[in-house]
Amino acid sequence: MNCKNCNIELQKQDDYCRSCGGRVIRNRLTLKNLFEHLSETFFNYDNKLLRTITNLLRKPEDVIVGYINGVRKKYVNPISFFGLAITLSGLSVFILKKFYLQYLDYSQLFEGVEASQQIFDATSSNALEYNSLIYSFIVPFFAIISWVVFLDKKFNFTEHVIIYLYSMSLMSIFSVLLSQTVLLLVPDQFLLYSILTWPLMFIYHAYILKRIFKLSIGSLILKSFIFFALFFVLYMGLSILAFLIMLATGTIDLESLKPK
Repeated sequence: MNCKNCNIELQKQDDYCRSCGGRVIRNRLTLKNLFEHLSETFFNYDNKLLRTITNLLRKPEDVIVGYINGVRKKYVNPISFFGLAITLSGLSVFILKKFYLQYLDYSQLFEGVEASQQIFDATSSNALEYNSLIYSFIVPFFAIISWVVFLDKKFNFTEHVIIYLYSMSLMSIFSVLLSQTVLLLVPDQFLLYSILTWPLMFIYHAYILKRIFKLSIGSLILKSFIFFALFFVLYMGLSILAFLIMLATGTIDLESLKPK
């Protein structure tokens, strides 16, 4: 018998391939062993996925710096982790658009300001439509800022990308779980939940950067201030660019911006 993964010849007593490490499967696929495999993969405490999520909360430097330094088998790699997060996020957006779109009405925030409402509606719609693309853009966007802020720490740009692939993936996974719970139990509070996600994301990133770069509280405050300053400059530049694109494509018009 040969290994079904790498085709190397196996011995009768082999339970695992000595070449690729793949498990030797002798039984046909049934609902029972399919469920056992899924349970072992996703719900067993000792599996990579749960270990990755747990340690990104408990000791993120072990996951992130470990991967950067060459530890590649202990945790889920950042690309696969990001792929899982994007998949779950896409499913969440589908459910949101299909069943809960009415809870995305933020018109009360812009009462009496028609232009702001129009711009927000356009950007909000695009954010849902291109959710995965936006998440993919956020990672290098944050990595560029972080690379500049932490130039003295000798991490290159790619290594900063790894930090945010892990951190944003974890934030996305938890965001999916929390948002679906809020929509199921208290959908009227979804606006409040959406607002709270931003400070929570900031707190988590401050936590992981403090641990990764071994920052004192003073250094963390200083680095956070510089990060916010750079973020604001880049964000304003991108916002102006997005506004010009919406004008050029007719998504918004200048007439709606005139005060009544």
